[in-house]
This record gives sequence, C-alpha cells and structure tokens, in this order.
Amino acid sequence: SALIGWLTGFIGHVAGPLIIWQVKKETMPFAASESKEALNFNISWLIWFLLLSAVTVPLMFLLVGFFLLPVLVVFPVIWGIFTIVGALRANEGRPYRYPLTIRFVQ
Repeated sequence: SALIGWLTGFIGHVAGPLIIWQVKKETMPFAASESKEALNFNISWLIWFLLLSAVTVPLMFLLVGFFLLPVLVVFPVIWGIFTIVGALRANEGRPYRYPLTIRFVQ
C-alpha cells in the first residue's frame, strides 16, 4: 500500500491498511493489529506533514521558513524508513509501534 500511496496521492496509504484490517480482523488478528497500526501511522503522518507545510510555506515569505524547508523535504524519507522498518518487523512476526503516531483507530 505504500507504493500505491505514492502513485495515488496518499489514498493508498490509508486505503491499503484499512482494507486489510477490515478483511482480516476476524481471521488473522496479527495482520489486523499491524494494519490498524499502519493506518494510524499514515493518518498521523499526513496530519504532521500538512501542519508542517502550513507553517513552513507562509514563513518562507518572512525568510524564516527556509530553515524549515529541509525538514519538509526529509519528512517523506523518514516516513519511508519507518514504513520499511514496520514491514520488516511484521514480516518477522513481531509487532511494531510507529513513532509520533496518534491512535485514531483502536
């Protein structure tokens, strides 16, 4: 779903884990748990990215935002690293709690 999210403008980031969670919640509890965690992570990081963008772009007119611009550029890379780590842990059968994640779905 991470790759589909890059191609669909974030829809895949949310739709993929949501579909897996809904389809597998009765038959595969571990997959359901990890997909809920991925769903919460992707929603949270979308909010953090939008908030950071909302602060950085207007501050660029005051030239202060240019100091935040590298953080905005590196943000998707950090998201990608956490996504890969989460996928590797799930593949090993170990649960993974993503950092800076708001638990919207319990």
